[in-house]
Amino acid sequence: MSGTALDSVRALVFDVFGTVVDWRTSIIRELETFGREKRISADWTRIADEWRGGYHPAMDRVRKGELPWTVLDDLHRMTFETLLSQHGIADRISEAEKVHLVRAWHRLQPWPDAIEGLTRLKRRFIIGTLSNGNVALLLNMAKHAGLPWDMIFSAELARHYKPDPEAYRSVPALLRIPASQVMLVAAHNGDLVAAARQGLRTGFVARSTEYGPHQSRDFRAEHDFDVVARDFTHLAELMGT
Repeated sequence: MSGTALDSVRALVFDVFGTVVDWRTSIIRELETFGREKRISADWTRIADEWRGGYHPAMDRVRKGELPWTVLDDLHRMTFETLLSQHGIADRISEAEKVHLVRAWHRLQPWPDAIEGLTRLKRRFIIGTLSNGNVALLLNMAKHAGLPWDMIFSAELARHYKPDPEAYRSVPALLRIPASQVMLVAAHNGDLVAAARQGLRTGFVARSTEYGPHQSRDFRAEHDFDVVARDFTHLAELMGT
Protein backbone atom coordinates (compact mmCIF):
# COMPACT_ATOMS: atom_id res chain seq x y z
CA MET A 1 0.00 0.00 0.00
CA SER A 2 1.28 3.46 -0.81
CA GLY A 3 1.99 5.92 1.99
CA THR A 4 -0.87 8.15 0.90
CA ALA A 5 -3.38 5.29 0.90
CA LEU A 6 -2.10 4.05 4.23
CA ASP A 7 -2.50 7.47 5.76
CA SER A 8 -6.19 7.51 4.82
CA VAL A 9 -7.04 4.43 6.90
CA ARG A 10 -8.86 5.37 10.10
CA ALA A 11 -10.31 2.07 11.29
CA LEU A 12 -9.06 -1.51 11.41
CA VAL A 13 -11.66 -4.22 11.85
CA PHE A 14 -10.70 -7.81 12.44
CA ASP A 15 -12.08 -11.16 11.57
CA VAL A 16 -12.05 -12.94 14.92
CA PHE A 17 -12.26 -16.75 14.70
CA GLY A 18 -8.84 -17.93 13.58
CA THR A 19 -7.45 -14.43 13.03
CA VAL A 20 -7.55 -13.04 16.57
CA VAL A 21 -8.28 -16.15 18.61
CA ASP A 22 -7.13 -19.75 18.43
CA TRP A 23 -10.57 -21.36 18.34
CA ARG A 24 -9.38 -24.91 17.70
CA THR A 25 -7.00 -25.29 20.63
CA SER A 26 -9.47 -23.49 22.91
CA ILE A 27 -12.47 -25.66 21.99
CA ILE A 28 -10.52 -28.92 22.12
CA ARG A 29 -9.22 -28.00 25.58
CA GLU A 30 -12.71 -27.19 26.88
CA LEU A 31 -14.22 -30.38 25.47
CA GLU A 32 -11.42 -32.60 26.74
CA THR A 33 -11.58 -31.03 30.21
CA PHE A 34 -15.33 -31.60 30.29
CA GLY A 35 -14.90 -35.21 29.15
CA ARG A 36 -12.37 -35.94 31.88
CA GLU A 37 -14.46 -34.33 34.60
CA LYS A 38 -17.66 -36.11 33.56
CA ARG A 39 -15.93 -39.36 32.57
CA ILE A 40 -17.36 -39.21 29.07
CA SER A 41 -15.12 -40.81 26.47
CA ALA A 42 -15.34 -39.32 22.98
CA ASP A 43 -13.11 -38.16 20.15
CA TRP A 44 -13.23 -34.58 21.35
CA THR A 45 -10.74 -33.33 18.75
CA ARG A 46 -12.91 -34.69 15.98
CA ILE A 47 -16.00 -33.17 17.55
CA ALA A 48 -14.27 -29.77 17.74
CA ASP A 49 -13.26 -29.96 14.08
CA GLU A 50 -16.71 -31.13 12.99
CA TRP A 51 -18.33 -28.39 15.07
CA ARG A 52 -16.32 -25.77 13.21
CA GLY A 53 -16.98 -27.65 9.99
CA GLY A 54 -20.69 -27.01 10.50
CA TYR A 55 -20.12 -23.23 10.69
CA HIS A 56 -20.52 -22.34 7.02
CA PRO A 57 -23.31 -24.83 6.24
CA ALA A 58 -25.36 -23.44 9.15
CA MET A 59 -24.92 -19.86 7.96
CA ASP A 60 -25.77 -20.93 4.42
CA ARG A 61 -29.15 -22.12 5.68
CA VAL A 62 -29.82 -18.58 6.90
CA ARG A 63 -28.62 -17.06 3.62
CA LYS A 64 -30.88 -19.37 1.59
CA GLY A 65 -33.91 -18.61 3.74
CA GLU A 66 -34.15 -22.14 5.14
CA LEU A 67 -33.83 -20.53 8.57
CA PRO A 68 -34.91 -17.04 9.65
CA TRP A 69 -32.17 -14.72 10.89
CA THR A 70 -30.42 -16.77 13.58
CA VAL A 71 -27.42 -15.63 15.62
CA LEU A 72 -24.25 -17.69 15.72
CA ASP A 73 -24.78 -18.82 19.32
CA ASP A 74 -27.98 -20.55 18.23
CA LEU A 75 -26.39 -22.01 15.10
CA HIS A 76 -23.57 -23.37 17.27
CA ARG A 77 -26.14 -24.99 19.55
CA MET A 78 -27.98 -26.60 16.62
CA THR A 79 -24.77 -28.03 15.18
CA PHE A 80 -23.61 -29.24 18.59
CA GLU A 81 -26.87 -31.08 19.24
CA THR A 82 -26.48 -32.91 15.94
CA LEU A 83 -22.88 -33.85 16.70
CA LEU A 84 -23.69 -35.16 20.18
CA SER A 85 -26.32 -37.45 18.65
CA GLN A 86 -23.98 -38.60 15.91
CA HIS A 87 -21.29 -39.44 18.47
CA GLY A 88 -23.78 -41.24 20.72
CA ILE A 89 -23.36 -39.06 23.80
CA ALA A 90 -26.37 -36.72 23.68
CA ASP A 91 -28.16 -38.46 26.55
CA ARG A 92 -25.10 -38.18 28.81
CA ILE A 93 -24.94 -34.39 28.79
CA SER A 94 -27.43 -32.23 30.68
CA GLU A 95 -29.08 -29.10 29.35
CA ALA A 96 -26.95 -26.91 31.64
CA GLU A 97 -23.80 -28.67 30.43
CA LYS A 98 -24.78 -28.13 26.80
CA VAL A 99 -25.28 -24.42 27.45
CA HIS A 100 -21.88 -24.26 29.15
CA LEU A 101 -20.13 -26.01 26.28
CA VAL A 102 -21.77 -23.88 23.60
CA ARG A 103 -20.57 -20.84 25.49
CA ALA A 104 -17.01 -22.16 25.16
CA TRP A 105 -17.01 -20.09 21.97
CA HIS A 106 -17.25 -17.05 24.28
CA ARG A 107 -14.07 -18.15 26.08
CA LEU A 108 -11.59 -18.54 23.22
CA GLN A 109 -7.95 -17.68 23.84
CA PRO A 110 -6.11 -15.11 21.68
CA TRP A 111 -3.04 -15.91 19.65
CA PRO A 112 0.12 -14.93 21.60
CA ASP A 113 0.76 -11.79 19.51
CA ALA A 114 -2.85 -10.57 19.41
CA ILE A 115 -3.19 -8.38 22.50
CA GLU A 116 0.18 -6.65 22.12
CA GLY A 117 -0.46 -5.96 18.46
CA LEU A 118 -4.01 -4.72 19.00
CA THR A 119 -2.92 -2.46 21.85
CA ARG A 120 -0.30 -0.85 19.62
CA LEU A 121 -2.73 -0.43 16.72
CA LYS A 122 -5.34 1.10 19.03
CA ARG A 123 -3.02 4.07 19.67
CA ARG A 124 -3.53 5.27 16.10
CA PHE A 125 -6.63 3.57 14.74
CA ILE A 126 -10.18 2.74 15.71
CA ILE A 127 -10.07 -1.03 16.19
CA GLY A 128 -12.99 -3.40 16.27
CA THR A 129 -14.33 -6.76 15.25
CA LEU A 130 -16.03 -7.64 11.99
CA SER A 131 -17.16 -11.14 12.77
CA ASN A 132 -19.98 -13.54 12.13
CA GLY A 133 -20.14 -13.95 15.89
CA ASN A 134 -23.10 -12.27 17.58
CA VAL A 135 -22.61 -9.22 19.76
CA ALA A 136 -22.93 -10.98 23.13
CA LEU A 137 -20.46 -13.67 22.06
CA LEU A 138 -17.89 -11.10 20.91
CA LEU A 139 -18.35 -8.92 23.98
CA ASN A 140 -17.96 -11.84 26.38
CA MET A 141 -14.91 -13.07 24.47
CA ALA A 142 -13.31 -9.64 24.68
CA LYS A 143 -13.86 -9.46 28.44
CA HIS A 144 -12.57 -13.01 28.92
CA ALA A 145 -9.47 -12.63 26.74
CA GLY A 146 -8.67 -8.96 27.40
CA LEU A 147 -9.15 -7.87 23.79
CA PRO A 148 -9.03 -4.05 23.69
CA TRP A 149 -11.72 -3.29 21.10
CA ASP A 150 -13.09 0.20 20.60
CA MET A 151 -16.14 -1.19 18.82
CA ILE A 152 -17.84 -4.50 18.19
CA PHE A 153 -19.16 -4.84 14.66
CA SER A 154 -21.06 -8.04 14.06
CA ALA A 155 -23.05 -9.80 11.37
CA GLU A 156 -25.88 -9.51 13.87
CA LEU A 157 -25.95 -5.72 13.37
CA ALA A 158 -26.16 -6.08 9.59
CA ARG A 159 -28.35 -9.20 9.82
CA HIS A 160 -26.15 -10.67 7.13
CA TYR A 161 -23.31 -13.14 7.47
CA LYS A 162 -20.00 -12.57 5.76
CA PRO A 163 -19.30 -12.77 2.87
CA ASP A 164 -22.61 -11.02 2.13
CA PRO A 165 -21.82 -7.46 0.97
CA GLU A 166 -24.06 -5.96 3.66
CA ALA A 167 -21.78 -7.23 6.41
CA TYR A 168 -18.77 -5.31 5.07
CA ARG A 169 -20.75 -2.20 4.17
CA SER A 170 -22.10 -1.95 7.71
CA VAL A 171 -18.80 -0.78 9.19
CA PRO A 172 -18.22 2.39 7.12
CA ALA A 173 -21.96 3.09 7.32
CA LEU A 174 -21.96 2.96 11.12
CA LEU A 175 -18.70 4.91 11.42
CA ARG A 176 -19.90 7.40 8.78
CA ILE A 177 -16.63 7.26 6.88
CA PRO A 178 -15.76 6.07 3.36
CA ALA A 179 -15.15 2.35 2.88
CA SER A 180 -11.60 3.15 1.74
CA GLN A 181 -10.83 4.39 5.26
CA VAL A 182 -11.63 0.98 6.75
CA MET A 183 -9.27 -2.00 6.60
CA LEU A 184 -10.37 -5.56 7.26
CA VAL A 185 -7.64 -7.71 8.79
CA ALA A 186 -8.12 -11.44 8.38
CA ALA A 187 -6.29 -14.75 8.04
CA HIS A 188 -8.69 -15.90 5.32
CA ASN A 189 -8.22 -15.03 1.67
CA GLY A 190 -11.89 -15.30 0.78
CA ASP A 191 -12.98 -12.91 3.53
CA LEU A 192 -10.53 -10.26 2.33
CA VAL A 193 -11.47 -10.67 -1.32
CA ALA A 194 -15.13 -10.12 -0.41
CA ALA A 195 -14.22 -7.03 1.65
CA ALA A 196 -12.16 -5.57 -1.19
CA ARG A 197 -15.16 -5.88 -3.51
CA GLN A 198 -17.00 -3.50 -1.17
CA GLY A 199 -14.17 -0.96 -1.22
CA LEU A 200 -12.48 -1.84 2.09
CA ARG A 201 -8.70 -1.97 2.43
CA THR A 202 -7.29 -5.39 3.20
CA GLY A 203 -4.67 -6.76 5.59
CA PHE A 204 -3.66 -10.44 5.58
CA VAL A 205 -2.15 -12.09 8.66
CA ALA A 206 -1.12 -15.73 8.33
CA ARG A 207 -2.33 -18.21 10.97
CA SER A 208 -0.77 -21.39 9.65
CA THR A 209 -1.96 -23.63 12.51
CA GLU A 210 -5.57 -22.44 12.74
CA TYR A 211 -6.89 -25.84 11.65
CA GLY A 212 -4.15 -27.82 13.34
CA PRO A 213 -0.57 -28.74 12.46
CA HIS A 214 -1.51 -30.47 9.21
CA GLN A 215 -3.96 -27.96 7.76
CA SER A 216 -3.36 -26.83 4.19
CA ARG A 217 -5.32 -23.60 3.71
CA ASP A 218 -4.56 -19.92 4.17
CA PHE A 219 -0.86 -20.44 4.77
CA ARG A 220 -0.17 -17.37 2.66
CA ALA A 221 -1.80 -14.45 0.93
CA GLU A 222 -3.09 -15.54 -2.46
CA HIS A 223 -4.07 -12.09 -3.70
CA ASP A 224 -2.61 -8.60 -3.89
CA PHE A 225 -3.80 -7.36 -0.51
CA ASP A 226 -2.86 -3.91 0.78
CA VAL A 227 -0.81 -5.26 3.69
CA VAL A 228 0.59 -8.74 4.35
CA ALA A 229 1.95 -9.40 7.85
CA ARG A 230 3.44 -12.31 9.77
CA ASP A 231 1.42 -11.55 12.90
CA PHE A 232 -0.21 -8.65 14.71
CA THR A 233 3.02 -7.12 16.00
CA HIS A 234 4.39 -7.12 12.46
CA LEU A 235 1.10 -5.60 11.30
CA ALA A 236 1.50 -2.83 13.88
CA GLU A 237 4.99 -2.09 12.51
CA LEU A 238 3.72 -2.00 8.93
CA MET A 239 0.88 0.34 9.95
CA GLY A 240 3.31 2.73 11.65
CA THR A 241 2.46 2.10 15.30
